[in-house]
Amino acid sequence: MGISALGIGKTVGNPPVRILSGVNLDIARGDFVSLTGRSGSGKSTLLHILGTLDRASEGMLWLDGSEVGSLVRRDLDAFRNRKLGFVFQFHYLLAELSALENVLLPAHKAGAKARCRPRAEELLRRFGLGHGLHRLPRQLSGGEQQRVAIARALVMEPEYLLADEPTGALDSASGTAVMEILRDCHARLGTTIILATHDPDFAALAPKRVHMVDGSLR
Repeated sequence: MGISALGIGKTVGNPPVRILSGVNLDIARGDFVSLTGRSGSGKSTLLHILGTLDRASEGMLWLDGSEVGSLVRRDLDAFRNRKLGFVFQFHYLLAELSALENVLLPAHKAGAKARCRPRAEELLRRFGLGHGLHRLPRQLSGGEQQRVAIARALVMEPEYLLADEPTGALDSASGTAVMEILRDCHARLGTTIILATHDPDFAALAPKRVHMVDGSLR
């Protein structure tokens, strides 16, 4: 089981502009993979396709034995909410909700808010935010906001965590703290992590590395 991409391609616009070409990639359950490449190389597009947030123009994608293209929208949404967690460069927290309420958003969507509340609180405490459970995002630093976003991505206990430049908007100390959290999730929880980053030092922390050039793997 894991993620398997076969011949993935992506074009956008009319006339079409090619973003990805013939991507073949296998990620086993429990892997920690860094996806590297310059800005515009296609790594974010590939990450979004692997996470079912976008659809490929060509090729096939299997996730835990299910061919993603065969799933109807409702089933795909449920599948994503159950198995996948996402962290982006910007935290995308809701300004009017507390840190704890932001973390519980996926659980609320799944009708599991009460069940997941103890886990949400435990995650925030583990990430050094026990003092900030009820603070609004504007009352937290940038690094703290990103830690809230990671807790939100993990609250449903996803098997896969996809992180798109999660340290890109942070200073070096905060970025290092975020990477330590990701490494801990991989080591302690066995979470499969796919990290898109242009930072070579952070990419080197992943046991498996994949490099992209002009929409293809190299």
